[in-house]
Amino acid sequence: MSGKFETRHVDGGSPLKMWIKGVQVDDSAIAQMENVAKLPIIHSHVAAMPDCHWGMGATVGSVIPTKGAIIPAAVGVDIGCGMMAWKLTLTANDLPDRLAPIRSDIERAVPHGFVSTKGRARKGGWEIIPNSVASRWRELDDRYQAILDKHPRISHKRPAHQLGSLGTGNHFIEICLDENDALWVMLHSGSRGPGNVIGRYFIELAKKDMRTHFVNLPDENLSYLSEGTEYFDDYVEALLWAQDYAWENRQAMMDAVLRVLRTHLPRFKIGDMAVNCHHNYAVVENHFGEDVWITRKGAVRARKGDLGIIPGSMGTGSFIVRGKGHPDSFCSCSHGAGRAMSRTEAKKQITLKDHRKATEGIECRKDKGVIDESPAAYKDISSVIAAQDDLIEVVHQLRQVINVKG
Repeated sequence: MSGKFETRHVDGGSPLKMWIKGVQVDDSAIAQMENVAKLPIIHSHVAAMPDCHWGMGATVGSVIPTKGAIIPAAVGVDIGCGMMAWKLTLTANDLPDRLAPIRSDIERAVPHGFVSTKGRARKGGWEIIPNSVASRWRELDDRYQAILDKHPRISHKRPAHQLGSLGTGNHFIEICLDENDALWVMLHSGSRGPGNVIGRYFIELAKKDMRTHFVNLPDENLSYLSEGTEYFDDYVEALLWAQDYAWENRQAMMDAVLRVLRTHLPRFKIGDMAVNCHHNYAVVENHFGEDVWITRKGAVRARKGDLGIIPGSMGTGSFIVRGKGHPDSFCSCSHGAGRAMSRTEAKKQITLKDHRKATEGIECRKDKGVIDESPAAYKDISSVIAAQDDLIEVVHQLRQVINVKG
């Protein structure tokens, strides 16, 4: 299959194949991917999506295929982070004139940020775990305890209390309308505190393993765990558990949001389209004739026919897409627009007036606490979509009417 990608050859390493036409990419991100491409464990090449930018551990928006090894810092600490979107059998005409009460009730129904609500939420998690969440936790608990028996240091104080919670940063819940004015619920979150502890713990073990075996790396964050070594199987066990936790976390939040909507809107059912996809994870897949570990560091699986979600920002809308199965991208696409500025830069350059204008007409936070998530902090989503039109086709374009941030 032909592609729109640019190939960059790396001295002493595998090539980079980059879908970045018409999209600005910082030199730091390219240099970071070149370091990854120099690792002896890379299979074929490293793929860069159009939303790629420098990240902790590895470039966000990259796809890293590895033979017999995984780079824990490339997977990162928000293991299983991803998106979920459900179409409802409602339209714009079913929305009330005032959307603020819906937003307020969603914020009360879903623990988020570091907010505490008497009798319900404590520091962004549950104060008392609802029965619906407790039943999901029971499906995860036995495996979690088995992991802790071997690695007690990755114990989290409140793993069950964070299931069904949003978190902070770029995580969000949105009520959206598509090009036909059909109503959608969309959300973005991952494995919360438990996944963070697992990620940080095994990142340090990988670094220790590299030092023990005197492996020289271009960047210590690229330390990897190889099959057959002391911690590889334990990492895979914990990784897969955290990815399942993230999946259940999104399902639990979706349940809570739908309960809120049922109190405000006419009766509805789930429509003909539902998507739940990771974009920060590792999995075994077959590419170019070999079974390898694929780490999607801010990328979505886009096999032929796969549905995915590519969000823009809290003011620019999002896309439901269908994969085309491009082999050179390892059947992947971007996971969003990608940051155009760091959070620090955004706080310096974007004013509150700018943010309020960019989110005009959207029921969302308009305070300084979300300046670093303002639309201007992100790349132009239309350019990002155009740069990968050989990887995906657009099925629906969404525009948000309500946005909830942690």
